[in-house]
Amino acid sequence: MDAINTNEAMLAYQNSRSTPVLTQGASMKQMRKVAEDFESFFLSQALQPMFANIEAAEPFGGGPGDDIWKSMQVDEYGKAIARSGGIGIADSIMKQMLQAQEASTLAAAQ
Repeated sequence: MDAINTNEAMLAYQNSRSTPVLTQGASMKQMRKVAEDFESFFLSQALQPMFANIEAAEPFGGGPGDDIWKSMQVDEYGKAIARSGGIGIADSIMKQMLQAQEASTLAAAQ
């Protein structure tokens, strides 16, 4: 696989990831999952530059698939951080979602 194909594969992988979406009237469990998904997405995006210029040692890495694997690894780091409590983004998102849901419920009742 040459450099052009590697770049195309990397772009396709990055474009396949989507931001979490929440539907109206979601349960607390669904809202918590979306908040954690958003935090893991944010963390993986924040971590990507940290790993961008790290090159693997010769016998253990390199090659055409290394960039794609590294990107997937950083995504998993973001998910792991979010699952283990994260950095508080999910809690803030959850609070905002609850406020928005409460406001829409109050507006519908009036």
